[in-house]
Amino acid sequence: MSAQPLNASSTLQLAKSPTPRTPRKNGRWKDGLRIRAAIPNWVYVALSVSGFLLPLIVWQVVAASGWVGSLFLPSPLDVVHSFSDWLHNGLSDDTFISIYRVVMGFVLAAIIGVPLGLYIGAYKWFEALLQPVNDFVRYMPASAFIPLVLLWVGIGEGSKIAIIVIGVIFQIIVMVADAVRRVPENYLEVAYTLGATQGEVLSLVIWRGILPELLDILRINMGWAWTYLVVAEMVAANSGLGFQILQSQRFLNTPKIFVGIFIIGLIGLLFDLAFRWAYRLAFPWKRV
Repeated sequence: MSAQPLNASSTLQLAKSPTPRTPRKNGRWKDGLRIRAAIPNWVYVALSVSGFLLPLIVWQVVAASGWVGSLFLPSPLDVVHSFSDWLHNGLSDDTFISIYRVVMGFVLAAIIGVPLGLYIGAYKWFEALLQPVNDFVRYMPASAFIPLVLLWVGIGEGSKIAIIVIGVIFQIIVMVADAVRRVPENYLEVAYTLGATQGEVLSLVIWRGILPELLDILRINMGWAWTYLVVAEMVAANSGLGFQILQSQRFLNTPKIFVGIFIIGLIGLLFDLAFRWAYRLAFPWKRV
């Protein structure tokens, strides 16, 4: 086949057609600013470390400047010394008892709250019976129940765990119920069409459908459980991180208050990372 000669119109069209451009190197950083754009691992780690170092530097500068008294804002070095003293005087015992109280309260709240939320979200008659009461009680502060908890449970470990349960369980119930309602109706209709029973729909469609979201719900509420630790250890406690923070406030030991807050934050972060790891392991197809 012979090549067709180029006429004037085709030549003009070729002249107007844009030539491909090679991407500019200085524009690559803008790609990382796009929504949900991936960034290199080293950049992620550097930014994460900077997120901790920058507040620490500002804290050191403000403490060293003398603008704020050491009673209100101790220096990072004072906090390190307080941590060292506490480490040699029962920090491990206080940490372990606090972890025990939080984990036990959280587990009990999950064991009770997840099934209740499942049934509230699945059955309208169950929703009408329990959701109004749950929505009413969950706005009440957990600290308001301390006198009743002392009266009903006593001053032992059960009272501390009960406060954490009260602070967490009602949030778990409402979040699980909402997750159940978000399961598409088409899934239920297909299951019924295929001859599934009520129990099979509940266990094979709804339960499996909410599992990824359920793990996120539990991760969020584990954070809430740690926020109620100090409230729980107000109840006739003589040990624990929250108890030591309250004692330090009474004796104006500000560095120790900072140590207790940081340790609670660190332990909470480790629990959060554990939940994230479990999520990736259990649901690798989901994007975290």
